[in-house]
Amino acid sequence: MSENLVSSAQRQLGATVEVGPIALGCWRFTGTSDADNARLIAEALDLGINLVDNADVYGLDWGGSGFGACEEALGRVFKLDTSLRDRIALATKGGIIPGVPYNSSAKYLVEACEKSLQRMNVEHVELYQVHRPDLFTHPDEVATAFSSLHDRGLVLMFGVSNYTTAQTRALLARAHVPLVSTQPEFSCAELTAIRDGTLDLCIEAGMTPLAWSPLAGGRVISGEGLRPELIAVLDEVAEREKVSRAAVAVAFVLSHPADAVAIVGTQDLRHLAEITMATSIHVTRTDVYRIVEASEGKKLP
Repeated sequence: MSENLVSSAQRQLGATVEVGPIALGCWRFTGTSDADNARLIAEALDLGINLVDNADVYGLDWGGSGFGACEEALGRVFKLDTSLRDRIALATKGGIIPGVPYNSSAKYLVEACEKSLQRMNVEHVELYQVHRPDLFTHPDEVATAFSSLHDRGLVLMFGVSNYTTAQTRALLARAHVPLVSTQPEFSCAELTAIRDGTLDLCIEAGMTPLAWSPLAGGRVISGEGLRPELIAVLDEVAEREKVSRAAVAVAFVLSHPADAVAIVGTQDLRHLAEITMATSIHVTRTDVYRIVEASEGKKLP
């Protein structure tokens, strides 16, 4: 049988934290009861999903009540079931201010992280990331914020999100604390991270890519806005492997040698269970290149 490219192995964040290949994103962590949210976290853990990814700006859409709402919702979950916090690797992000739109100054990032911890009712997070790069802040400022948060025991490790490779390299050269992750958009419908060196830099620097929107914002499930030939290839593999189209799309993300973590945002337990089947299916080199060609609409040279 041909080689299976899907990596179901645990991913390493720094030297001490292991996380599963699929993470739970909190962008849509709105609109349900605290008990339902606690059940979702517990079920995710039972499925091997132990990285929970949040951000202070989450809550401004998807029915949220405003800035910080999803962190507050998670904080209520931790109050409801105090055992859950110790079972997860908790990540959050800061640096987006609606209307500004970005601020990565040392003062702001430190204060933003402190407020995130308060909203989530925790004393520290395993991972804190700059949500989007502030083009008018020197990386030394970011490095200063990271060092302060690390020295005070508020954050164990750090990362970036939506950074270019050049921006990431500049911060890597300046940071004095572990920089362990970068969070790019990456899916079968969005291949920029493969083409622009983001995933290659992860391999070079020992960083773990945390792929946001691995289902292309739900378009993989609905089929809307995607090339028909891409849907056809995904469906063909899904039928062969007896899984959902979504599981195949996530398996594609898990097939890259950078060992990405796929962050999924579904709040539906049935869908979450279907998606985790991605780690148990067989995806070949031929499969992934067919997906790439179908996504880009042209044959590879």
